[in-house]
Amino acid sequence: MALVNADRFGSQPAILDGATTLTFRDVATEMVRVARSLLASGVERGDRVALWAPNSAEWVTAALGILATGARLVPVNTRFKGIEAAYVLRTTSARALLCAKGFLGFDYPAMLRDADPDLPALADVTFVGAGADAEWQAFLARGSAVAETTVLERIESIQPEDGSDIMFTSGTTGHPKGVMLRHGASLRCYQAFAESFLLEPGDRVMVIAPFFHCFGYKAGWMTALMTGAACAPVAVFDAGDALRMVEELRITHTGGPPTLFSALLDHPTRPARDLSSLKAAIASAAYVAPELVHRIERELGARPVSGYGLTEAHAMVSTSRPGDPADLAIAWSGRPIEGTECRIVDDTAADVVLGERGELLVRGFQLMDGYYEAPEATAEAIDAEGWLHTGDIAFANADGYIKVCDRKKDMFIVGGFNVSPSEVEGMLLEDRRLAACAVVAVPDDQWGEVGVAFVVPAAPGLTPDDVIGWAKAHMANYKVPRRVVIVDALPVNAAGKVQKNLLRVPSSA
Repeated sequence: MALVNADRFGSQPAILDGATTLTFRDVATEMVRVARSLLASGVERGDRVALWAPNSAEWVTAALGILATGARLVPVNTRFKGIEAAYVLRTTSARALLCAKGFLGFDYPAMLRDADPDLPALADVTFVGAGADAEWQAFLARGSAVAETTVLERIESIQPEDGSDIMFTSGTTGHPKGVMLRHGASLRCYQAFAESFLLEPGDRVMVIAPFFHCFGYKAGWMTALMTGAACAPVAVFDAGDALRMVEELRITHTGGPPTLFSALLDHPTRPARDLSSLKAAIASAAYVAPELVHRIERELGARPVSGYGLTEAHAMVSTSRPGDPADLAIAWSGRPIEGTECRIVDDTAADVVLGERGELLVRGFQLMDGYYEAPEATAEAIDAEGWLHTGDIAFANADGYIKVCDRKKDMFIVGGFNVSPSEVEGMLLEDRRLAACAVVAVPDDQWGEVGVAFVVPAAPGLTPDDVIGWAKAHMANYKVPRRVVIVDALPVNAAGKVQKNLLRVPSSA
C-alpha cells in the first residue's frame, strides 16, 4: 500500500504531526529504512515485534516497517504498566520492542525489567518518537548493511492471507487475548469503511483514538493513507487543542467515543473556531445519544457516520451507507459490509423474531485467525459452523440494518425485565445537565438486581434526586436507576471507554 500510494500521491501530505509533515513518498522511504534496520537485527517472517508508543508519525512508519518485513506487529497499550505489558510481550514471544521514551513520565523498559527481566524483547529495545531522535537515527543506521531490494522482495512475498497484527483485547473480564489479523482482510474491510466515511484524496483525518486500538490504527491512519488522505495524529487528547487543529489544519474527518465529542461541543472556545472544513464524524460506542449526534451534525457541521465492529472481526462488521439520511445513521449501526453474514439469537442459539433483541453472531471473510496460542478460547468464540459469538446484544430491521445496543455480559434483570445499561446511559444523557454517566448493576434483595448511575454533572448543583426525577419522567420504571452517585469523572481507558469494573458502588446502595 505505502509503495503504491507513494507513486499515486507522491509529494502530497500523508502525515501532519505538529512540526513534522511527511509526504506519501516520505512515508514509503521511512518504511523501507525501518524494515532494513529490522532485517539487519535478524527479524524474520512471522516474528513478533512490539510497538509501545503514543500516536505519532514515527508510530506509523515504524508499524509499516515491521509489517514490511513479514513480521507481525504487536501494538501495546500506552497506559499499561509493567506487568500488563510484560504479559503481552511474553505471550507473543516478541523478539524486539520499539517504544516511547518517557511518555507521560513512564520508563517503559524499566517497568518491563521490574516485571519480567527475562523477556526476550528486552535484548533489543529501540526508542522511537519524541525525545528519541539520537536513538532512532542509530537504529536506522543499522539498515545500511541491508540492500533496499531485500526489503522490496520481502514485501512482494507477503500474501493477503498472511498474518499482519496481534491486537490485544481490553481484558476487562480476565487476561487480554491476542487477536490474530491478516493483511488482505484489513485492506478489504477498510476500503468499505473509507467509502462509508466519504474519504477522498486530499482529505485530512484527525486521529484521536490510540493507534494500539483498531479504531485508531485501521480505521484511522491506515484508512487515511489507503485513500490518499492525510493523517493528523493526536498523542494526548485536549478538546481545546483538537479544535485548534481542526481550524488550522482544515480537518475534514474525525471519530471517537461520545465523551470526546461532548468535550469538543461544550468547550468554551468552540463557537469562536472555524470548523467549516469538517465533513464527516463517527461517534463510536454501544449506545450514542441521538441528541449528541444531532449536535455533531448541527454544531460541528459533520455528517454522522455509524458502524459496528469488534477486534475479532478486524473491527469491521457493518457501516452506514453514503446515501443514508442522518436519522438512519443515528438510529442504526449500519448494514453488514459485503461478504458478511449476521444472525441474532436467543440463549438457545435459535434465531429471534425480527426486531427482537439477542446476541449478534457474525460470519465472514474478516473473522480473525484466532486468539494467539489459545485454541480453547478460539473455539469458544467461533463455533463449528464458523459463527463468531460477539457477546453483543443487537436487533435488526427488515432492510438488513442492525443496531448493537449493549454487551451481553452487562445486561441485568430488574424484577424480570431485561435492562440495557447502554440504553439507560443514552437516555440519561438526553438530560443536558449531565456531561457523562455510566450505569452498573448491583444485587438487590427485592428486585434481584438494580441499576446504579454514576453521573458527571455538566455544571455544579446537580443532585441525585434531580437525575432520578428526570429518569422517572422519561423512562420505564424498571430502567430508572435506584441510586445516583455524583462523581467528578468516570474512569476511562486509553481508548476512551469507561472502565466500569473500576467503579465502586457505596455499600449503602
